[in-house]
Amino acid sequence: MRGFSSDYLRRTRRGMWGDREALELARLGDAESVLDVGCGNGEFTRVLVEETDEADVVGCDFDLSHLSDVRESLGVPVVAGDARSLPFSDASFGTVACQALLVNLREPRHGVDEMARVASDRVVCVEPDNSSVCVESTVAGEPELARRSRRRYLEGSDTDPALGTDVPSLLRDAGLRDVSVTRYEQELVTEPPYDESDVTAVRRKASGESFRGRRDDMEGDEETLDSLRDDWREIGREAALQLSGKEYVRRETVPFYVVVGKK
Repeated sequence: MRGFSSDYLRRTRRGMWGDREALELARLGDAESVLDVGCGNGEFTRVLVEETDEADVVGCDFDLSHLSDVRESLGVPVVAGDARSLPFSDASFGTVACQALLVNLREPRHGVDEMARVASDRVVCVEPDNSSVCVESTVAGEPELARRSRRRYLEGSDTDPALGTDVPSLLRDAGLRDVSVTRYEQELVTEPPYDESDVTAVRRKASGESFRGRRDDMEGDEETLDSLRDDWREIGREAALQLSGKEYVRRETVPFYVVVGKK
């Protein structure tokens, strides 16, 4: 199972749940207790707290540093635990939920089986299809370069980055019934006025630092990946020029699937 920094989680989950209509089928308002598995730094935990009606919400993650963030920022109980072997007894929580967890597990069915085991009412999974990400940009060539990079990432990953569309079958295989699905699109938008994270992202792109952080997960020989890195630096420099003139606009759309199954 992969581990992620708080900065990474904040950046990739920015723009999530401005519109929460897709969560309606989860019936969070009826929940008496909710477990957020793989809660990270608490971005989805916060949504669960806000959408439930005085329910007991608990965060669970194997990374202790994330748990400290959640406890301090949200004031909810947190428990250290592995999604593949949750430290809870059967039917401990009414609703068990996760966001972008299964996509990072080599054996996601184990995670779903565990979520189903500790749930007494329903399981809610919010997972992306990273193979269908769409990038639009004012920098010519960035959308195509993003597609090339994503293809390398998909081929090099030891998990299934496109898992989202397969989650319904995983829930059914775990014995859950009445499985329902809603598609939700996360939009990550960079546009004026830029915030600090926008400026940092462009700077890291221009320096090659952003690519270095993803290189180990990509398929390809050294020459191919070096060429990809150089292309990203060129794109980053052009983005920096546009950003200085308040002309840079980038929109990344990530499809997520909200999947709910009942016990």
